[in-house]
Amino acid sequence: MSPQPSTLKAAFWMAGWLAAMLVMAIAGRETTRELDVFQIMEMRSVIGLVMLYPLIHMDGGLGKLRTARPWQQVGRNIAHYGAQFAWFKALTLIPLAQVISIEFTMPIWTAILAVAFLGERMGLWKNLAVALGIIGVVIIVRPGTSEIVPGQIIALAAAVGFAISVTMVKSLTRTDSVLTILFWMLLIQSIIGLVPALDVWRWPSAYAWAWIIVIAFCGTFSHYCLTRAMLHADATVVVPMDFLRVPLAALAGWLLYGERLDTLTILGAALILSGNLLNLKGTGARKK
Repeated sequence: MSPQPSTLKAAFWMAGWLAAMLVMAIAGRETTRELDVFQIMEMRSVIGLVMLYPLIHMDGGLGKLRTARPWQQVGRNIAHYGAQFAWFKALTLIPLAQVISIEFTMPIWTAILAVAFLGERMGLWKNLAVALGIIGVVIIVRPGTSEIVPGQIIALAAAVGFAISVTMVKSLTRTDSVLTILFWMLLIQSIIGLVPALDVWRWPSAYAWAWIIVIAFCGTFSHYCLTRAMLHADATVVVPMDFLRVPLAALAGWLLYGERLDTLTILGAALILSGNLLNLKGTGARKK
């Protein structure tokens, strides 16, 4: 039996996603100072499988994790692995806030893919939410003030890959459970990344180990939160909520790294929040 649509429940699970992704971005920046991206991703997947096992055991064991669409699981995880690699790589090339801001072209691609392949509709409120979110991101990033660098192109490629992955996750929730999707994600990506990781392997320091554990936990359970959110609302409802990660990243940069929080950043954050509130308001009004 499918869960009843609930924007409130979707927003709750997206709050978990936002917190985990923000912490993982900070952890990724710290870990890539010492280790190669391939190794970080492999350790994240393997440790994530160990962390996920208690939930698998409570749900009835590995026997309940058969997928109805194995090839879609493979395709989704190839897209996600590539996007995740590009995201971590971009963290080593451009500032954290810039990586996250460029990543927020993702809702544009997600909305297009969800309409094209999942039969979802945009509507006035969703269009306004996406428009205000994108305008807010543009104000924060201020494109045109400097030349485009390779890290920005890599971050944009990550955004497109994540959009493909999110769209395929929404499709997979129609036949597979949340735990099934997560299990196959971690297993497939462990297999994909094994050889590249072994080629660049070096034993992590205690400092790096601590951040890798954080990445594994946040990387695994952020996807649990995202997939749960997708069960309760359309992708075009869930994804605009993720715009909040931009002002949260700006705040984290100010608190942790002394990055300046200027008037335009505050204005952009306000527009992003307004877009999310309009999105939630429009969804609630439609269901009355």
